[in-house]
Amino acid sequence: MSRTETVELTNMCLLREGDKVLVEDRQKKEWPGITFPGGHVEPGESFHQAMIREFFEETGLTIKDPKLCGIKQFFLNNTRYLVLLYEATKYSGKIKASDEGAVFWLPEKDLLQQDLAYTFDEMYKVFVDENLSEVYHVANNIDLY
Repeated sequence: MSRTETVELTNMCLLREGDKVLVEDRQKKEWPGITFPGGHVEPGESFHQAMIREFFEETGLTIKDPKLCGIKQFFLNNTRYLVLLYEATKYSGKIKASDEGAVFWLPEKDLLQQDLAYTFDEMYKVFVDENLSEVYHVANNIDLY
């Protein structure tokens, strides 16, 4: 039995400013809906560098000091996907949309009432509950740790 597997590395970041969070209305057919900005880690790139780059590409903002706060993992087409979940409160630049979708500030209290991307509400729990560090999604089961 092999101990290796195919893994896809991705990331996502919650950016807070006061009582608001920056969200993206993702338009891609693979995972549409309201979510936080993020993307893929490129070969040879550090996780930290990838988060800053992806956030900039999707929002026009340069985040400062993103902190890793948890992970999500799921399986798709015999591949394990790891989503590194970050949080930040400092940034520079001006918001601009990308091909991913519109980005805008939203009162955090209104977030869960939006048309969210599939399972995003479960991921959000890891961002806000300091007792959680992982969401593990397999088929129709979601476990929080």
